[in-house]
Amino acid sequence: MLQRLYDRTLALAAHRHALSGLAVISFVESSVFPIPPDVLLIPMVLADRTRAWLIAAICTVASVLGGLLGYAIGYYLFDAVGQPILEFYGYTDKFHEMRAFYAEWGFWFVAAAGFTPFPYKVITITSGVMALDPLVFLVASTVSRGARFFVECALLWYFGPPIRRFIENNLPALTVAFFVILFGGFVAVRYVF
Repeated sequence: MLQRLYDRTLALAAHRHALSGLAVISFVESSVFPIPPDVLLIPMVLADRTRAWLIAAICTVASVLGGLLGYAIGYYLFDAVGQPILEFYGYTDKFHEMRAFYAEWGFWFVAAAGFTPFPYKVITITSGVMALDPLVFLVASTVSRGARFFVECALLWYFGPPIRRFIENNLPALTVAFFVILFGGFVAVRYVF
């Protein structure tokens, strides 16, 4: 069953509307959606390595634009929209603890978190609530998200066939690892930050 899902995802990744789907996922993941765009980015690059740089660029631009939406949610709509989103994900208590830290280290916090599997929507909303300079936020987001997606696509482009074989040969274990990392990011936000 997992192999069929993988094969279907690869087929969808080669679909003519896959880039639009990636853009939508990248956009909403930066403000409200819990699943990272890597779920689609990886099979898209593996399906057609010649489009790796275009895929990375689309993912970066859409993610940064979605990050601006998250920033706006935090800045303009925190009480009505941002607070319920933080409550839904269980981030409210930790959110208040990081305010002082964030005021001093905002650029580096955005830059570091944008590159990692850390839930980026928390950073975008927090940046708005903290009223981080929008230009600082934009630069940090562009640098970190761009670095993340371009490095990921570069590795997939360079090591494409061996990585594809590795994924296909180890699909069950990699699926578990992906969900452990995703869940770990949410746990880290809840209990560490």
